[in-house]
Amino acid sequence: MQWNEHWGLKDRHAFLSPSQYHWVNYTPEKLEERYFNDLAKKRGTELHEFASKAIKLNRKMPRNKDTLNSFVNDALGFGMQSEQSLYYSDNCFGTADAISFNKGMLRIHDLKTGITPASMMQLLIYAALFCLEYGVDPLKIDIELRIYQNNEIDIHIPDPEEIQEIMDKIVEYDKQIEFFKAD
Repeated sequence: MQWNEHWGLKDRHAFLSPSQYHWVNYTPEKLEERYFNDLAKKRGTELHEFASKAIKLNRKMPRNKDTLNSFVNDALGFGMQSEQSLYYSDNCFGTADAISFNKGMLRIHDLKTGITPASMMQLLIYAALFCLEYGVDPLKIDIELRIYQNNEIDIHIPDPEEIQEIMDKIVEYDKQIEFFKAD
């Protein structure tokens, strides 16, 4: 058998993929919903890339209540790093949309492009990862977390004990996962 070469498909995934076979049972309405959700995810990825590039290039956006503009302008105003990886172990790491640590103040901002209300938990975990990676005691710093979504800014000042609890859980669960891997 001479198999066809499909070089243009490398690193691509089909919308109607055999490995994501649940679409076989979709109604036309469910297919439409999933298709447009996927488009929204792709647009969200592109908006994150755009925001990151604007921050890295120090390009301010027009001042208005637009989510993207507020996110970029605030990140620039606070001198934040864009798309910064935070690492505890191969079992627990992530990338903060924007982060800074200056004069004892940790700031973490997250850009959300979807309409589903976001949870602050992701940012709390980023704060815990920062403290673990850089050896910072959350009880000895100030922390401000912000979610930018739907032209609003949700600001949260976490209880340092809450960050410490997440740090402890990361350490404990990482040890458990390493134990599982050893078996």
